[in-house]
Amino acid sequence: MQFFSTRDRSRIVTSSEAIAQGLSDEGGLFVPESFPQVDVKAICEMDYPAMAAAIIKEYLTDYSADFLKEATAKTYGADFGGKAGYLAPVSEGVSALELWHGPTCAFKDYALQLMPKLLVEAKKNLNRTEKTLILVATSGDTGKAALDGYHDVPGIEIAVFYPTGGTSEIQRLQMATQEGENVAVYAVRGNFDDAQTGVKRVFGDKAIAAQLAERNIRLSSANSINWGRLVPQIVYYFAAYAQLLKAGKIAFGDKVDFCVPTGNFGDILAGYYAKQMGLPVGKLVCASNENNVLTDFLTTGTYTAKREFFKTTSPSMDILVSSNLERLLYHVTGSDAEVASLMKSLSETGSYTVRPETLAKIQESFSCGWSSEEQVAGEIKARYEKDNYLCDTHTAVAFHVAAQKKRDGVPMVVLSTASPFKFPRSVLKALGHAAPENDFEAMQQLEQATGHTAPVSLSSLRQKTERFDAVIDPVQIAEVALGYQS
Repeated sequence: MQFFSTRDRSRIVTSSEAIAQGLSDEGGLFVPESFPQVDVKAICEMDYPAMAAAIIKEYLTDYSADFLKEATAKTYGADFGGKAGYLAPVSEGVSALELWHGPTCAFKDYALQLMPKLLVEAKKNLNRTEKTLILVATSGDTGKAALDGYHDVPGIEIAVFYPTGGTSEIQRLQMATQEGENVAVYAVRGNFDDAQTGVKRVFGDKAIAAQLAERNIRLSSANSINWGRLVPQIVYYFAAYAQLLKAGKIAFGDKVDFCVPTGNFGDILAGYYAKQMGLPVGKLVCASNENNVLTDFLTTGTYTAKREFFKTTSPSMDILVSSNLERLLYHVTGSDAEVASLMKSLSETGSYTVRPETLAKIQESFSCGWSSEEQVAGEIKARYEKDNYLCDTHTAVAFHVAAQKKRDGVPMVVLSTASPFKFPRSVLKALGHAAPENDFEAMQQLEQATGHTAPVSLSSLRQKTERFDAVIDPVQIAEVALGYQS
C-alpha cells in the first residue's frame, strides 16, 4: 500500500515513511492509495488484538505480520483492563462504545499506545537512525496520551503544546506531571487552533527542517494528521459491530449508525475508512459542541474558521480548524489540486466552499448536529437518571445529537471518548450538585454521589509533582523545536 499527499499526488511514500514523516512537505496529509476490502465476518470473530492486527496490516503493508500481531497483543492487553473496544448497552437501540479504559482514560490511548511501536519499527524498516522530534498540539487528551505512549522511548523526543486555560484541570495535571527524560510540555497563549497553527508552521518551515537535519534530527507528529494515529482508530468500529452481532442485536449485514463527538474530525474519519473497507456502517453522525464549525460545513458546504470561539465544558472539541476534514475532501473529490486550492483559501481567508456535488456526496455518509452547554448538562443528568449511565461532557454532546438523529430500526452506537472523572466539576454540576473549585474534591464527591469509582490514574494525580509550568506564545513553538540537540 502506497500513500500520497492530499495536496500533491506525486508525493508518494510507503506506510513507514508516512508514519515517520507525519506530514507531507508541502503541508498535505498522507492518504492511502485505495481502501482495502476485508472479510468483515471473519474479523468480527476475532478478539480485539487480532482484529487490530488484521485491519492495520491491510494499510501498513511494509510492516511484518508478526510484528503487528505482537505489537497489538502488547498494546491492547493488560493496559486496557480487558475492556479494549468495550460496548456498553445504554437504552433500547443505543449503546456506548467506551473508549476510555486505557492508561490515560481517553480514546486517544488506542492509537497512542500503539503508535510509538509503529514509529520505532518504521525507522527500522527505513534504516534510519536519526533522533525523532515529535511536536504535538493538543486540546487536552492527545497530549497526555502521546506523552504516556512515547515517554522514555529511545531515539525520540516529544514536546506537547496545549492552550492556556483550554483544558480541564485534570487534563492539565496529567500533562504537567508526566514522567520521562524525553518529554516536555508547554502552555500556549491562545486557543487550540493557535497551538495547532504554530506546530503546523514548524512542519512547513524548510529552514527549521534543514537546521535540525544538520543535528541529525527529524520532525514527526503524534496528532491525527499522522496516519499512524488514524489507522488504529478504524478497529473499534469493527469491534462495536462484532459485539452487536454476538449480543443478537443485529444480523450480519445490518447497518449500524455511529455518533461521534469530534473537533478535529479524526475519530469520525476512522469510521469512514471502516465503512469503505466493507463494514456495514449506516450514517456517521458528527456531533459538535458550541464550536459548531463542522455542523455548519456539513449542512451548507461552507467552512468558516473565522468565527467566535467558545470555551466549553467539552474542551477537547474546542477546535475551529478540523485538520482531518482535508482527507475526506480528497477522498470525495479525488483531486489534489482542488484540495490544495481549498486549503489555500482556508489559510488566506479563513473559509472555503465546496461544490454542491461534493457536499451531496459527503452527506451520503455523514449527518450532523450540535449541543449547547445547557443541553450537554441536561444530557449528563438524563442519561444518569433514566439509564443509570454516567458519561463525560464530550460523550454527552454525542448522546444529545444521537437522540435527534436516531433512525427507527437502526442501532445507534455513541462513541464515549473520555472518563467522566476527567471533568468531575462539570459532571457534578450537571447532576445538580454544587461543585467545589478543586477537581480532586469534585472527583471524590462524584464518587460519593454516583457510587462509581474514579480511575486510579486520575485520582493519584493529586500526589504527583508538577514538572512543567512554561507558558509561551504560539510563535515561540519554533524556538522550542530549534532548541533540541542530537
